Amino acid sequence: MAKHKRYAAALAAVRAALGGRRALSLEEAVALAKATAKAKFDETMEMAVRLGVDPRKPDQMVRGTVALPHGIGKTVRVLVFAKGEKEKEAREAGADAIGLEELVGKITGGWMEFDRAIATPDVMGQVGKLGKILGPRGLMPNPKTGTVTFDIGRAVREFKAGKIEYRVEKAGIIHAPFGKASFPPEQLAENARSLLEAIDRARPPTSKGKYLKGIIISSTMGPGIPVDPASLAHLAKAS
Repeated sequence: MAKHKRYAAALAAVRAALGGRRALSLEEAVALAKATAKAKFDETMEMAVRLGVDPRKPDQMVRGTVALPHGIGKTVRVLVFAKGEKEKEAREAGADAIGLEELVGKITGGWMEFDRAIATPDVMGQVGKLGKILGPRGLMPNPKTGTVTFDIGRAVREFKAGKIEYRVEKAGIIHAPFGKASFPPEQLAENARSLLEAIDRARPPTSKGKYLKGIIISSTMGPGIPVDPASLAHLAKAS
């Protein structure tokens, strides 16, 4: 019951803030989402971006990574598929699980205690066997997202520091976290803007018409708050 009352109060606050407007500026939406995050845990701040692309077409797939300036406020568990000297490099960079055959076997058996998987190019032949398991979960190492690389140390440190991956889903929407409700509003706004700029830069050349069709900000337990793309001047012009 308390949960429903919190949500109802948050929704009323959003409606009051909107007044007669359809959307808020990015800064207003972020501040409101933070102010209405009243759960007993530190809620994750999330963004949903509806794009003018058709993900069914390979040349309109939007995916990539972005290093958020203030991280995401979460301990990221990084797994590395590697062998030899690269195992040592991964260990020194702070990877949580390192190896090859043993890890492939554990994952095949159902073990999934990690948030990001990175691999060196020379072991992808073996890692590829996990495609049906890791692919649907968005965890398959891929050169496009910097998770297939010989620069293992750098990749591990970046993901540990708050580098995130984004990928458009079948409905043409990207869902991604950009911090915690406990972050100062200025940091949340900077993270959100960095994420949107990265998505904007990833626009496929074949995408025609309006690209950023809708932006919604929310906390884990809170209502969606619409963002006015016009408040993102340079992005709105590009879209």
